[in-house]
Amino acid sequence: MDEGRVLGIGGVFLRAQDPAALAAWYRDTLGFTVTAAGEAAPDGAWFWRAEGGDTVYSIFPQGSDYFAADRQVMINLRVAGLDALIARLQGAGVAVETRAEWDHPEVGRFARIQDAEGNPVELWEPPAD
Repeated sequence: MDEGRVLGIGGVFLRAQDPAALAAWYRDTLGFTVTAAGEAAPDGAWFWRAEGGDTVYSIFPQGSDYFAADRQVMINLRVAGLDALIARLQGAGVAVETRAEWDHPEVGRFARIQDAEGNPVELWEPPAD
């Protein structure tokens, strides 16, 4: 039954005032391949080969305060070594928000940042297996 089923996230697409600059921010700040529409990354890569793992695709009520009310989307990135990533981000001048109530032993740990254009990005470290 491999035909006619969704296999996973195929892409995340954002609009930006300066697509090349925002793509560079993601590459430089978070360290994975991000492209400006229709262009390869500077190293020639078109794709980010994400490591396997769980993905959450969830719809929130319009009035939810889980992320900024003026944004329709929040990107959630699965990470390893959340503390080290937070330290690196803070060292680069990126504001990082954490809250104890966001963390759950059975779900994982969370931190939030905004990208260079103010889009919310949640960093999620799942619990160890």
